[in-house]
Amino acid sequence: MKRILVLGAGGQVGSELVPHLRGIYGNDRVIATDVNAGRREGIPGDGPFEVLDALDGEAFNHLVGKYRVDTIFNLVAVLSATGERNPELAWNINIGALTHSLCIGKERGCAVFTPSSIGAFGKDTPKDKTPQDTIQRASTTIYGVCKVAGELLSDYYFHRFGVDTRSVRFPGLISHVTPPGGGTTDYAVEIFHAAVREGAFTCNIKAGTYMDMMYMPDALDAVVRLMEADPARLKHRNSFNIAAMSFDPEEIAAAIRRHVPAFRLSYDVDPVKQAIADSWPNSMDDSCAREEWGWRPAYDLPAMTREMIEKVGEKLAGSNAARGL
Repeated sequence: MKRILVLGAGGQVGSELVPHLRGIYGNDRVIATDVNAGRREGIPGDGPFEVLDALDGEAFNHLVGKYRVDTIFNLVAVLSATGERNPELAWNINIGALTHSLCIGKERGCAVFTPSSIGAFGKDTPKDKTPQDTIQRASTTIYGVCKVAGELLSDYYFHRFGVDTRSVRFPGLISHVTPPGGGTTDYAVEIFHAAVREGAFTCNIKAGTYMDMMYMPDALDAVVRLMEADPARLKHRNSFNIAAMSFDPEEIAAAIRRHVPAFRLSYDVDPVKQAIADSWPNSMDDSCAREEWGWRPAYDLPAMTREMIEKVGEKLAGSNAARGL
């Protein structure tokens, strides 16, 4: 039975992954950590929580020993658009947390999961059905540079030291639970909230811009499925393409109109985010993940849209009721 430590547990992925893991392995076997003590309130359910700066290797190592951890989920990241405002900070945090995770994994025999991203691909990568193994020149963002370096570093620790490193390249993640955290694909979350609240949305990515996206329940399932996979089946490790759906702003708007017929979409394009989006794949080939560890998404665009509209509507109604509106 695993004993798991989650770094960055209060973030977009962590705040949903922690209760998901606790539902599988038990509350006491999943230790949530975050640099921000206030984020504990955003993690549903019971279980251990520790304040931890992942760049403090001594404190990190102490917690791994204290809880007899055998699996580290490193979710610490400064995302794409945010990283461009302070690339030095993004490098120090993204690579620093990973380096400590790998070193501690080597010392204590822990498996290490660190997500990569579609941001690991660049303008010279094939745009459609991007292969598992292809050129990666993600020089347009420090986030992408960190992800490419992280994939290589994780593979190095696997081949050189035998650390059980595994990873997926996440597409844009869409969730009704937590707000987005400064990524280029954030519009695909914000559009649902705007549709329910106001019936209109101004998009900062231009029409015709396709990017891979995934509903959060599929992302959580992918992480667990990969970490439970028989290592003998894994020809790849760092990092697997996974895909569920690819759409542009017009297509997600059309899906929303099936539930909010009067929904209006307009544009005010952010040149920084648009340049990042233009450098990323339109869609990824995830056949290796399907073959090597049985990856299968459960949600397509219509199914995700139906649930997002419903859940965002419930949350808005609850918020209004709490304020007496």
